[in-house]
Amino acid sequence: MAKCIMVQGTMSGVGKSLLCAALCRIFRQDGYRTAPFKSQNMALNSFVTRDGLEMGRAQVVQAEAAGTEPDVRMNPVLLKPCSDTGSQVIVNGKARGQMPAAEYFRYKKKLIPEILEAYRSLAAEHDVIVIEGAGSPAEINLRQDDIVNMGLAELVDAPVLLAGDIDRGGVFAQLYGTVQLLEEKERERIRGLVINKFRGDKEILRPGLRRIEELTGIPVLGVVPWVRADIDDEDSLSPRLLGQGNGEVRPVDIAVIRLPRISNFTDFAPLEQHPLLSVRYADRPEKLGEPDLVAIPGTKSTMADLLWMRQNGLEAAVLKRAAEGTPVLGICGGYQMLGEEIRDPEGVEGEGSDAEEGGNTLRGMGLLPCVTVFSPEKTLTRVRAEVLEEPFRGARTEAYEIHMGETVTREKAGRPFSVLEREDAGKRRTGGAYDGCCRGNVFGTYLHGLFDSGEMTEKLAQWLCRRKGIQAGEVSVLSRKEYKEQQYDLLAEEVRRALDMEALYRILETPEKPGT
Repeated sequence: MAKCIMVQGTMSGVGKSLLCAALCRIFRQDGYRTAPFKSQNMALNSFVTRDGLEMGRAQVVQAEAAGTEPDVRMNPVLLKPCSDTGSQVIVNGKARGQMPAAEYFRYKKKLIPEILEAYRSLAAEHDVIVIEGAGSPAEINLRQDDIVNMGLAELVDAPVLLAGDIDRGGVFAQLYGTVQLLEEKERERIRGLVINKFRGDKEILRPGLRRIEELTGIPVLGVVPWVRADIDDEDSLSPRLLGQGNGEVRPVDIAVIRLPRISNFTDFAPLEQHPLLSVRYADRPEKLGEPDLVAIPGTKSTMADLLWMRQNGLEAAVLKRAAEGTPVLGICGGYQMLGEEIRDPEGVEGEGSDAEEGGNTLRGMGLLPCVTVFSPEKTLTRVRAEVLEEPFRGARTEAYEIHMGETVTREKAGRPFSVLEREDAGKRRTGGAYDGCCRGNVFGTYLHGLFDSGEMTEKLAQWLCRRKGIQAGEVSVLSRKEYKEQQYDLLAEEVRRALDMEALYRILETPEKPGT
């Protein structure tokens, strides 16, 4: 069985996911067959595996860093919030329905056998498992029947690193308070403390490092600097979504609508990488401005988020831009919004219907001649496709679909993508299908990751530059895969330099504290 190490945090957002990705890359560089594991993840950013199953993108990133194929066993439980108090529950890559938080809290203990089966199966095939916790182990209201922090650590006998976020301030209080709120047997599992996201002179920290070691009896294994590596973010609290773009003045301005339940916003990460494109996120009409392209991303709740756009004026602002000739692109839920109507006869989205329009039907934005009908069955598939329509004709892409229901065009309209190959549940089908809809300057598609191959990104950049009268020569851009490999190496280099790797390897070899 594989050796393991678990990274827990003092709170959400301390950088656990990136620390785990760095460790996955480090162990891979050192010659170990490595896999990530997170028993339960809550995120709207998800991914379709080659066998047609759904998992959280954070573990996909970690698998890529480890140099292994993403596998749903790495994230056996995924919660996709569909409201403030409920989530869609996905187990081993397949949806088991929606549950209110209280119901799931009672239900989750039943998932332990499946979680352990996934973990043990991975451990039998690898040398090292890097386990990520969730939130904080000191959330004492959630300690009972815990399946993701100390409860899981005990089940798989994992030594723990506890990470705190110094960028938010109060890192010593974070670490000390977390340790003190744990039970004695839980404290004994913590073999090292890590201070993350440090900017400044480490010498200034030394008195505090010595004192926190004295107070907790746990060594500080490293102070990790604020790493500049560009790694895909896990959720909508990402700084890139909360900020105003990639910070550089670039010729082309792309505005992405920041929906309340935005999902798979990593679709736009390749555009941020391009030297001619500036990507920013807008959640109010006044922030939309006059961009060169408006993009409406995926969402877990299409109807509710369209109502939100309608009520705060963003829908009207997008319609105005479209009428004036600005290109509009909708992906997945954004594509559904662009159509004439959205129907939910079986209440799949629940709270999204418009009382004024009656029933479970919602008027769409009317920019594309298509209608979406939701159904309980979820489409999960990998796709290779070629673009049929200008200005992207001839570009090929590898992408994936995650959506409920189907979208059908009402009248003759452009079908931008010819599906060359579709792969789901391990079965491949070739040719004979089309995806998306386009009319004039408005485009819609179900294909997540359509810009990852690079061809679509370059054709989009050249087209938008021509529309602005900018003479933009061909730009050499790394493929998304090559770019991510560079960034994983950069992340690993910084974290390896910051951590006491000798001590970390000793913990792997002897997971129990000396004398316990």
